[in-house]
Amino acid sequence: MGKKTVSLIMLLCFTAIGQLSAEDGSRLWLRFQLQEKTNLPDFSGIQGELSSIALQEFQLAWEEMTGNSLLETDKPTGHTLLIGTLENRLIRRLVDREELHELGPEGYILRSVMQGKDRFTIIASTKENGLLYGAYHLLRLIQTNKYNDTLRITERPRYDIRILNHWDNLNGTVERGYAGYSIWQWDQLPEQISPRYREYARANASVGINGTVLNNVNASPDILTDDYLKKAKVIADILRPYKIKVYLSVNFSSPKILGGIPDSDPLNPRVRQWWQEKAREIYRLIPDFGGFLVKANSEGQPGPQDYGRTHADGANMLADALQPHGGIVMWRAFVYNPTEEDRAKQAYSEFMPLDGQFRKNVVIQVKNGPVDFQPREPFSPLFGSMKQTALMPELQITQEYLGFSNHLVYLATQWKEFLESDTHCNGDHSTVAKTTDGTLYQHPVSAIAGVANIGQDANWCGHHFAQANWYAFGRLTWDHTLPAEEIADEWIRMTFSNRDDFVAPIKQLMLSSWEAAVNYMMPLGLHHIFAWNHHYGPEPWCDIPGARRDWLPPYYHNASEKGIGFDRTTTGSNAVSQYCSPLNGQFNDVNSCPEELLLWFHHAPWSHRMQNGRTLWEELCYRYDDGVQQVREFQKTWDRMEPYLDRERFRHVQSRLRIQSRDAVWWKDACLLYFQTFSRMSIPYDIERPIHELEELKQIKLDLKHHN
Repeated sequence: MGKKTVSLIMLLCFTAIGQLSAEDGSRLWLRFQLQEKTNLPDFSGIQGELSSIALQEFQLAWEEMTGNSLLETDKPTGHTLLIGTLENRLIRRLVDREELHELGPEGYILRSVMQGKDRFTIIASTKENGLLYGAYHLLRLIQTNKYNDTLRITERPRYDIRILNHWDNLNGTVERGYAGYSIWQWDQLPEQISPRYREYARANASVGINGTVLNNVNASPDILTDDYLKKAKVIADILRPYKIKVYLSVNFSSPKILGGIPDSDPLNPRVRQWWQEKAREIYRLIPDFGGFLVKANSEGQPGPQDYGRTHADGANMLADALQPHGGIVMWRAFVYNPTEEDRAKQAYSEFMPLDGQFRKNVVIQVKNGPVDFQPREPFSPLFGSMKQTALMPELQITQEYLGFSNHLVYLATQWKEFLESDTHCNGDHSTVAKTTDGTLYQHPVSAIAGVANIGQDANWCGHHFAQANWYAFGRLTWDHTLPAEEIADEWIRMTFSNRDDFVAPIKQLMLSSWEAAVNYMMPLGLHHIFAWNHHYGPEPWCDIPGARRDWLPPYYHNASEKGIGFDRTTTGSNAVSQYCSPLNGQFNDVNSCPEELLLWFHHAPWSHRMQNGRTLWEELCYRYDDGVQQVREFQKTWDRMEPYLDRERFRHVQSRLRIQSRDAVWWKDACLLYFQTFSRMSIPYDIERPIHELEELKQIKLDLKHHN
């Protein structure tokens, strides 16, 4: 063999190895890597309907993990994977029918059963939906090395509707999207269909997400035109096999803009008729269409209040149009207007008087906190208070206020804190989760939504670790009792490695990342002190003459020589009164208010003594610095993980952590220098750092001259 031939073979081998080892993150957590035989179940065959999407998905993954497909058999021997509903004779014999029916169409049983000399691993459900979720559960156990031959798992979702909200515009841009353009390529549909639509469906189904709103809540009326509805139909057809329904955000003025009607008054018979005809048109194209998401009378969007009507009038009109087809209306409670009332109080003030006035197929979609997806907020007081109306939490997966796709912030810890918060609205242990999942208040439907962080970037989310938030949202909406630690463990093993010496430090990094971000951005209940126009970096000094005050940071932090924080006590805006007892009293007292929310509810003096003995000013300094130091530890941890990872993903995350570390210092320096001008106190010596000559800090110095 000649030297040239040998060189060519070596080059091809190295190229192949490079191609196998390099990863761009596009496979998300569905990386079904080749496995050692000892790590796999000893299945001898598989039985189920060949047309079953659950069987197809399992076979696809098994082929990737083993290089071979399982033998499909009607005569099981040895160890058989049995996937089926009660239509299957073996399922009827091996599974309790009543137990299965109690789990509903999405629930499933995953069980190991001996039948004579033969063994079965069973995935059983009353419907194909449950079989699909059960198949992914089994695959998750195999991927994370947690499969065993004594399975006895019974699952059903906590929420009926588990839905992603895409803030995607029809021109391909994504509002608050940090991972490239929209995956919905409207300009190419319906002729050209991206293969990513199917991969998107698989990823969502694998974590139990069963709905998607295709377009931005700041909706263009065009989404309801014939052309766009036909495009939406194509997407719906691709998602349907994976048990995902399509929903649309609608513009309340659509009848006036598209239908040529003089107004869009919800009590106008012509307007009502227009919506009824539009609903029939949609369901002819998309028989399983889910319904409408509506943002009305907020941030300039049109709504029923334009005509002197209420939110209930508007929502009920749409609900009546959808009701014959089984659709629902998700009506957002994110409303605020330029009034003298504390912005944190406005949603409660507008919606509480309407409790009980909404149709049964209306769900009020409420952001987790009373303002706007801040790094940390108390839960919205609407949760638990509206007992006669179905409410659905709205979480933000995309990191609008948490460093975009530059910062590693694992959000399951934030969402767990929110979902487990006790509202006390129906006695003790009336958590937000229990008030919305049907445990405490019985409504026809329960639902939960997340604002998607997905785009056309190869890794889907802009940051490899941002994928964990998409994953965690799905897992928590399926079962909000799952610990954030368990979800992180699953995701790390499926996405990166099963090596315990990799999993343990990375899991700890993830679990501490949200608190670190809160510390270096807005600790102790501070909120809304970012750059008002893009929401990325710090800008606590921003005070634009003539601008709406509730857009600007000084409205929220109220820093002065006397202290800092927003007074929402009974002597301030009295937002505390919107919470049930004993929370209202706890929040109202500066000494009993949780310190994590101190400056949310109180304008406290700089000398206020914290529980650890520090003054408020000293605690602010230490929290900001602690956030910086935590991110620096993240960098050190990640650098030690290089031997376990492919080069592409290692370097990507490493570069983002560099940005995050720099940004954390930027936040600390900017905020402490600015607040120091009011407190008249020095920054504690042991955490003092050189102030960076960034443009933003130069602006602070100019502002300081103005203040002085």
